[in-house]
Amino acid sequence: MAISQKMLGFAERSSWIRKMFEEGTRLKAQYGADQVCDFSLGNPDLPPPTQYQEAVRKVIAAETPGSHGYMANNGYPFVREAVAKQIGAEQGLALDQNDILMTVGAAGGINVVMKALLDPGDEVIILAPFFVEYNFYVDNHGGVTKIVNTAPDFSLDLAAIEAAVNPKTKAIIINSPNNPTGQIYSAVELADLGAILAKAPQTVYLISDEPYRKILYDGHMVPSIFGAYRNSLIVSSYSKDLSLPGERIGYIAVHPEIEGKPQLLGAMTLANRILGFVNAPALMQRVVAELQGVTVDCTVYGRRRELFCKVLSEAGYEFIPPKGAFYMFPKSPIVDDAQFVGLLAEQKILGVPGRGFGMEGYFRLAFCVEDAVISRSAEGFKKALAKAKALA
Repeated sequence: MAISQKMLGFAERSSWIRKMFEEGTRLKAQYGADQVCDFSLGNPDLPPPTQYQEAVRKVIAAETPGSHGYMANNGYPFVREAVAKQIGAEQGLALDQNDILMTVGAAGGINVVMKALLDPGDEVIILAPFFVEYNFYVDNHGGVTKIVNTAPDFSLDLAAIEAAVNPKTKAIIINSPNNPTGQIYSAVELADLGAILAKAPQTVYLISDEPYRKILYDGHMVPSIFGAYRNSLIVSSYSKDLSLPGERIGYIAVHPEIEGKPQLLGAMTLANRILGFVNAPALMQRVVAELQGVTVDCTVYGRRRELFCKVLSEAGYEFIPPKGAFYMFPKSPIVDDAQFVGLLAEQKILGVPGRGFGMEGYFRLAFCVEDAVISRSAEGFKKALAKAKALA
């Protein structure tokens, strides 16, 4: 067979979300879309804020010759300056344009960071449950992932992380608010994590993946990564807080005092080009420069979260209410989470097994769907749980 054996293996490992998407397509064709409760994809359904349309019109009206041409590989200086001001306000630390690199979404940003940092065999710690693509992003650049489980409440297991750090460790990726759990790591946890990384004889970089930073509930806030550890980078995008996932626009922000800053920024800028991204989309760069501090109406996600918690609680599921993002990550009532997701599918409910995120015994539900879909799922969740108990 001509296709890479590695890619065949990757396809198998990353197949759960795809499988559930395909199952959803089949069920919707058979029963009608209004009869299926699809919680499989984290694709934001809210429209972008009204300011987005205004910004697009303003940017297009101001076009001049060359507006759609190449620019410096790290992005327009005025865009990076606008992003630096916003990130500085969030992190409590002054940044300037030289601390920012515009990227093709957060996924592009993480690949740029990995390309800049990793030599073959370098290890990157990732925390389970995790966004499945992290494994592939690290492998893309010759690295090796080292998986460390989080604590039972999905907070950081600092002792386990400390035990995993070794001379081959180059970086750790954290994701807060987390996909799939919605957990937010506290300022104390992050400070302790920074202290652990600082004890390593080599430089270990802390990479914080933050696309859900502004989707928060119950007054929770995301603490400053830069305040916790000097050798840290933030990678994020506007996919979730502006509902622009298809526009592929994001950024990397580096701590102003990060070790080897000139070399790191130079390597990431080069990586942006040679990985084939070249530069972040020109139009979207100019648009997001106008939208710093603007977000979608997160109260809608908050309402859906409360509704989903009510549905799952009344049905008898065990779960930790998410502090941020738009996912629920309940415990599977039977050991085999994939089997239970199959029972949900019999009720025309689509979720994703926790094993797809590196943690068996759970399942993920994305609530970036209309309220009616959540309400309609209530009886199906009860029936699936009853059938699972009968099988146990």
